[in-house]
Parts: sequence; C-alpha cells; structure tokens
Amino acid sequence: MIDLNNHKLELIYPCEWCYKIVIHDEHDGHHIAKEIFQERPHKVIHSKVSSKGKYKSFNIELLVHNDDDRTHYHKILHEHKDVKMVL
Repeated sequence: MIDLNNHKLELIYPCEWCYKIVIHDEHDGHHIAKEIFQERPHKVIHSKVSSKGKYKSFNIELLVHNDDDRTHYHKILHEHKDVKMVL
C-alpha cells in the first residue's frame, strides 16, 4: 500500500481548483464566495444537503496561480465565520 502522507501534491500551475465548503443551512454559499473572491472569476455549485437539513455544501471552482494562492484561499475560507468545514 502507498503511504500518501509522505508525498507532496504536485500540480502544474495555473490550474482549476475546487474547494468544497460546508455551511449551516441558514447561510448562503454564493454570498460567502462573493465576499471572499470578490471580482475574481469563480463558479459556485450547490452540492448536497445533510440528512437532517442542518448543513449544506457548495463547490467553489476557480483558477489558482500557484501553491501559495491555493493555500491562501483555503485558509481564508476555513477562517470565515459562516464556514463549518473546507475540503
């Protein structure tokens, strides 16, 4: 079996990247994405709703230019007050 923990993700930049966010049902993934990415081109796609309807998830797709760009937006999404989880 291959241990992926010992391997660094190798990407060729720029590339399309997809963040999945999980938020409480009362919040809007489109509004969160617009707040963070502002005028930067991105696409928001509603993904799923939890079985009890308390949470919903969205995929946010955008072009990232390098590893710092990709990890920066992951951190910003993770720290947003309305985002429960970022995958």
